[in-house]
Amino acid sequence: MKNIVMLGAPGAGKGTQSALIAKEYSVPHISTGDILRMNIKQGTELGALAKSYIDKGALVPDEVVIGIVADRLAQPDALNGYVLDGFPRTIAQAEALDKVAKIDIAINIVVDTDIIVKRLSGRRVCVCGETCHVSSLNGSDVCPRCGKKLFIRDDDKPETVKARLEVYEKQTAPLIGYYENKGILVNIDAVGTIGEDFEKIKKVLE
Repeated sequence: MKNIVMLGAPGAGKGTQSALIAKEYSVPHISTGDILRMNIKQGTELGALAKSYIDKGALVPDEVVIGIVADRLAQPDALNGYVLDGFPRTIAQAEALDKVAKIDIAINIVVDTDIIVKRLSGRRVCVCGETCHVSSLNGSDVCPRCGKKLFIRDDDKPETVKARLEVYEKQTAPLIGYYENKGILVNIDAVGTIGEDFEKIKKVLE
């Protein structure tokens, strides 16, 4: 199996596809958000350092994130391949990652911006943890699982979605060129269902 970096704008579906790859090929799906939370929960030295920044409302510096990622990639379950989701986010992080790991392939999930805005701004969540899309609710605003009223996260409001996409274009989109120059970038046009898009990814990996 390969060491994979997943790229794509917020809402492109890279988290969903990462999870499917991990399950199909029995490799860990490594999300920086998850491993940051895990280190904080376990009270590791790096976790305590990360928490000191988060508590101040500051971004966790690259060197701390790199340390946490490098530590995770060295675990036994990652020795036969992994899927990195949400990291790297910048060219500086990608260069630092190259010093601690060999990335075999970067998969870029390509989705039209209008579709992403529609997808994310139509998302509704419930206190029970259920996530739905307005297109499946038939005009209802209650949770199909528990019956409580659904709400829209601040992150999913149209103006916030557009701001997140602007940050992505500025900071993270240059990674596409970075991995393209290395000859390891593959673009996946995610225009089908989740399953159809996953079949395209499997062809690339096999």
